[in-house]
Amino acid sequence: MDLSHAMDFTGRAVLVTGGTRGLGAATARAFLAAGADVMVCGRASPAAPPSTGGRSAAFRAADLRDPAAAAELVAVTAERFGRLDVLVNNAGGSPDAEAATVSPRFVEKVVALNLLAPFYTAQAAYRVMREQPDGGSVINIGSVSAHFPQPGTAAYSAAKAGLLGLTRALALEWAPRIRVNHITVGPVRTENATAPYGDDDGAAVAGIVPLGRLAEPDDVARACLWLASGLSSYVNGADLSVHGGGEIPARHMVRRHSL
Repeated sequence: MDLSHAMDFTGRAVLVTGGTRGLGAATARAFLAAGADVMVCGRASPAAPPSTGGRSAAFRAADLRDPAAAAELVAVTAERFGRLDVLVNNAGGSPDAEAATVSPRFVEKVVALNLLAPFYTAQAAYRVMREQPDGGSVINIGSVSAHFPQPGTAAYSAAKAGLLGLTRALALEWAPRIRVNHITVGPVRTENATAPYGDDDGAAVAGIVPLGRLAEPDDVARACLWLASGLSSYVNGADLSVHGGGEIPARHMVRRHSL
């Protein structure tokens, strides 16, 4: 098998939701560097879209919690590039909130952003990809919270667990033309790691990761490239863990600090 062009995305079109900063921007740049035409979206226009090597992503404002907005974004992307080969459902997130007191409106917004929006966008992408001879690839960016919830993340963890279930269901329904996969992402060092990981810039969190560091956005971006490429042509419905090995169990951390 000739693998020399396996990671060449020239002539292919990619949509990265939430692709204007952080992990999404790194993913957009990775696909641009591999030759793809890239569309990113967000609710607010960035100072500049992701770019690399003299090539820039296109941008369109969209609130994907609205099914009509999700469908319009996909349609605009396919019209601009003439096709849609890869959808990376990256938009998501949530501040911490106590489950006992959190408002229904908060829960609805978190579930809408982290579960319903990827569903709506994937549905729209399917309608384009199913008509293409080569089909397409959908990659859902998930979280370790789907597997190991933390205090203050009840709504978010439930939504991300739902996203993993959605991935597996769509992989069954849409194969063989469209592959649908999931990436379980651990702590990622973004532009502002202080907010989620503390004033030490994530050093304490890195200490409980077996690989000894937070993920860099490019670690996840490269996983997206692989899942979208021909190198993973028999990978469907998978949950690829990009979390550095997870977390060292508490009993071992206690023993380490007691020595």
